[in-house]
Amino acid sequence: YKTGESYGGILESGTKNLGFIDQYITTMKSDGTLDQLNKEYLVPVFKGDRVPQWKISAGLVLYDLLAAGGNVRRHRTLGKRELLLAEPLIREPGLTGGALYFDAQCDDARLVVATVRAATAHGARVANYMRVTGLIPTIAGIHGAYLQDELTGETGEVRARMVVNAAGPWADSIRRMEDPRAAPLLRPTKGVHLVVPRVRIGNRNAVIFTSPVDGRVMFVLPWGDWSYIGTTDTDSASGPDDVTVDESDLVYLLRSANALFPSARLTHADIIASWAGLRPLLAADPSAPASTISREHRTVKGPGGLYTIAGGKLTTWRSMAAELLDQLVKALGHHRHSRGRALSETEPFPGGETGVLDGFRAPGLEMGLSEPTVDHLLAHFGAETPAIYKLCRKRPELTQPLHPEHPSIGAEVVFAAEREFAMTPGDILERRLHLTTETRDHGAAAVPRVTALLSAR
Repeated sequence: YKTGESYGGILESGTKNLGFIDQYITTMKSDGTLDQLNKEYLVPVFKGDRVPQWKISAGLVLYDLLAAGGNVRRHRTLGKRELLLAEPLIREPGLTGGALYFDAQCDDARLVVATVRAATAHGARVANYMRVTGLIPTIAGIHGAYLQDELTGETGEVRARMVVNAAGPWADSIRRMEDPRAAPLLRPTKGVHLVVPRVRIGNRNAVIFTSPVDGRVMFVLPWGDWSYIGTTDTDSASGPDDVTVDESDLVYLLRSANALFPSARLTHADIIASWAGLRPLLAADPSAPASTISREHRTVKGPGGLYTIAGGKLTTWRSMAAELLDQLVKALGHHRHSRGRALSETEPFPGGETGVLDGFRAPGLEMGLSEPTVDHLLAHFGAETPAIYKLCRKRPELTQPLHPEHPSIGAEVVFAAEREFAMTPGDILERRLHLTTETRDHGAAAVPRVTALLSAR
């Protein structure tokens, strides 16, 4: 999800000018941005469920076939007793069994940063905090954009042979800069998540279940000391800059989680944080339920030559990008181009050069970092963790925690500012380290130190 900061920038690579895909994305690659591979997901089945056990089993067989040769293990069918052994606090009345399957978990915000960093390593020029205020029309079509720096107010323009609109939920507003009469491509739906202390629910695993409120599929996910409950899927009249969490969203998520874990008895007082975003889904039959809208994508070319890619989902971003780039290469006149393997299929992101990180643990512990902090660094930075250690050796004060409830340390702020395009305390607190959703005060205790470290650069 995207909640309204830097968007619409232009990414320039060599002689090809491409739109900057500014939305959260995920991958199944072992590239250092995955929180954990082969995470266990439980799917409980209750008597009378909309999706019976046999359909779930059939679906997971297909899932296993599609994942063959990948990095996930095969699923298992569970009886009632096995499922309760795996998740003892789940509702027992009506439970008939379930299944266990394996998937990957991803820090989506950090994956965006990793993607942009990988692009810059190959010559991309990235403009952060740039708002597109208009498109530049020429006799030959759209060949650039007018920009405004959201931090300084400075304005300017960038020109290009081709311009791509890959602005997620803002795609239609960009298209209307080219053609004010353009029919909407999108039917955005709102997704809301909330965070509660994991001890309040007591879930051991990620649990995928159908809400008794409306039969929608949703989840309870473990994330360190917290549990994420989500997600809603409803039509929204708000724009992506204005979407908010409503009382009805919170009630829905709490009711659904309490029905699955009756001993939790969650209330509003248990909510540590919540957030909302818009899914940039393709417009469909307006009478269809929001949760049934297709996650397919489309590429369209406007009357002035603006390319727009819309729709899609987190797990298809690589194939979407490769498909779009093939179209652009041909449009630029490179007729001999034949699609080969995308570079991102074989080249790891920064920090993902190795999947074996055990050798990086001891140096951190030897310099006095706590075990939770070392684990946190390895999960967030992968093979780049030694760069954090180097900062700590050079400036020992950077080994101090940023927040009493969080394992992050000062060196991460410096690293984020120097290598990860962080420019404001909000970048650090919300998008790089997630202190806003992983501490009870939403990171307030860390603000003075984060601000000081950024200002000292």
